[in-house]
Amino acid sequence: MKSRLLSLLAMATMFTASAQDSLMFRKISDEIMLHATCYDNLRVLCKTVGHRISGSPAAARAVEWADKTMKETGADKVWLQPCDVPYWYRGKESLYLMLDGKYVKVDALSLGNSQGSNGKTLTAQVIMVHNFDEFNALPESAVRGKIVFFNYRWRQDFIFTFQGYGDAVRYRGAGPSMAAKKGALAIIIRSMSTGEDDFPHTGGTHYNDSFAKIPAMALGNKTADKLEAACKAGQPGAKMTTECHMMPDLVRSYNVIGEIKGTEHPERIITLGGHLDSWDVGEGANDDGAGVVQSMEVLRAFKALGLRPKCTIRAVAFMNEENGQKGGQAYADSARSKHEHHILAIETDAGGFSPRGLGFVMSQPQKDKILKYKDLWIPYGILDFSRDEGGSDIEPMKEKLGVPLAGLVPDSQRYFDVHHTNNDVFENVNHRELKLGAVALAQLIWTVSEQGLD
Repeated sequence: MKSRLLSLLAMATMFTASAQDSLMFRKISDEIMLHATCYDNLRVLCKTVGHRISGSPAAARAVEWADKTMKETGADKVWLQPCDVPYWYRGKESLYLMLDGKYVKVDALSLGNSQGSNGKTLTAQVIMVHNFDEFNALPESAVRGKIVFFNYRWRQDFIFTFQGYGDAVRYRGAGPSMAAKKGALAIIIRSMSTGEDDFPHTGGTHYNDSFAKIPAMALGNKTADKLEAACKAGQPGAKMTTECHMMPDLVRSYNVIGEIKGTEHPERIITLGGHLDSWDVGEGANDDGAGVVQSMEVLRAFKALGLRPKCTIRAVAFMNEENGQKGGQAYADSARSKHEHHILAIETDAGGFSPRGLGFVMSQPQKDKILKYKDLWIPYGILDFSRDEGGSDIEPMKEKLGVPLAGLVPDSQRYFDVHHTNNDVFENVNHRELKLGAVALAQLIWTVSEQGLD
């Protein structure tokens, strides 16, 4: 009889806790959906600062904006954390392709971190390969003095588009040095794009210092189709002129950090962030202005609701995710030198689209503790908890301190239509979708702060 009574009491306690958690989830959602400032903040960032590559004057203005906006959340403390970042300068660029017997100027973007032609025009024949296997089979004599067109198509059979990105991005990252090894003058790639459009996509590339640093440009899908047809019909030419280069010196910049001090365990820290920098095209709205303003919104909502989390909550606008990850390294190094105890680091860097899931990189017992509450997320459209998700800015926390990681998983179908393009603008972010992402993040942080991961 006594054991049955204890069992019933335990069940009643669990039911009460679940009901209270559900009410808190709803309370957080109502505050953000009805009173959020994140969408307006994103508008200001995109329209008054615009794109903001690390080291540029625009990035410095973005830091000033983030410092001011973070303070407006009501955070207990806001500070700037120094980090020295590279500055890649695009300059003027043009690409003419021989199409239908004449040179035609086409839309193209130099790949980030690439070395240009010093403003000189490179004129050469174009040879097309569809993948690295085809390229590796070519003799050096077939490549030397040519421009290599890596015509690798995005695999549309991947439903989760980040898998497609991971599959295709190697051509952007490794293509220039592979081609240079065989004496190519430059490369052109088909953009990492899901879109049925003609927006070229930039993004970082990497050089092997053993070979020449040759120019590299990307085409949108429609123009890539035209170049493909021209290559099949013969061996077309290209005229490429680029000024891009890496500035010789690092530039002092900053992570912007806002904090709400924990009430019971202030030494335990939960970090949430997105990256403030962007590539130097578009407005960096989805990549990653959305993540920055969502992170700030969590602090604002907690303050507006009078929530007093047990653990310390930090929102971080990281600098230099796109082409160096210096901000993430600086944050992890600071945490290690100060012997800070971070119990979870979360990143939102997959666009401002409707949230579909939460991903985790942590031990199974830690994940299981969060998943006890997964049914509470169902009314908010969060159904997928299966993915290993972290982020470039928080990965150093895992590597150097063993911190568990998590990440927001938005619907990915449209992200790589706009990613790293001139089309990544404020108008392509929906206010409800953006707010729903902030809701899910705030709910996750509240759950972990109250329940812990141990």
